Amino acid sequence: MIIGGEHMQSIWYDVGTDQVHIVDQTRLPHEFQVLTLANMEAACHAIESMQVRGAPLIGVTAAYAVYLALREDAQSLDHACAALAATRPTAVNLQWALDRCRAALQSVAPESRVLQALELAQLMEKEDIAICEAIGDHGADLVESLWQEKRSSQDRLNILTHCNAGALATVDWGTALSVVYKSAERDIPLHVWVDETRPRNQGAALTCWELAQADIPHSLIVDNAGGHLMQAGLVDLCVVGSDRTTRNGDVCNKIGTYLKALAAFDNQIPFYVALPLSSIDFALDAGVNQIPIEERA
Repeated sequence: MIIGGEHMQSIWYDVGTDQVHIVDQTRLPHEFQVLTLANMEAACHAIESMQVRGAPLIGVTAAYAVYLALREDAQSLDHACAALAATRPTAVNLQWALDRCRAALQSVAPESRVLQALELAQLMEKEDIAICEAIGDHGADLVESLWQEKRSSQDRLNILTHCNAGALATVDWGTALSVVYKSAERDIPLHVWVDETRPRNQGAALTCWELAQADIPHSLIVDNAGGHLMQAGLVDLCVVGSDRTTRNGDVCNKIGTYLKALAAFDNQIPFYVALPLSSIDFALDAGVNQIPIEERA
């Protein structure tokens, strides 16, 4: 993620100070602030309050939170996993990360558990970066192919995205926006339609901010404008992320994604979901009425 011309991550561990840092996303786009997660309780608050958000980032944050808990009490693995699991219900990456931590650490001797928890969190951080970059590379292949088809009749590709599936939703790169960033690196002329994404405006507050930092042309639109733009021939493809995808392919993403998919289908516009394996819930047959949906007042 480029911020002020410099590369940063949404979460990182400082070896010198033994501290975990995050970007406080509730302050964006008006203020850029870095927070230190002093303990597991601070990490739980960060997830619940959406100082960190996005399914992959929640998972990695949870892994670091387990480390912070064990740093204080090496016997607190079960308590930490239970507390973290209760923070947010929809993104399956949270439970995926906690299951992985529990499986890797529960049989480890207490005197070795803290170090191994840290190493696991660092590994999951690095894996997320590599996976998201790979998503972008694969997606950019599709974008480049579409651009070759259309370049004789237009001067750019118009991509529509919903919510924020960028670097702020992961450790780095993002999922849907990784496709945009990697396509831009190939000098494919792009313009991104950004849904504002009610009720919390992640598109307006976060996606527009990210794209501006990366100097990628974009326009903020109200949520219900997407269908009109598709009818007018002003959208070439849609790319979104996923909070949870069931094994039959049902995708649960930010409210409003379904209507964009229907509009894209009706207008014969390619609609892609960019997601890591950790966002797939193989325990669920289908998404409707099975995925727990978070509701906020």
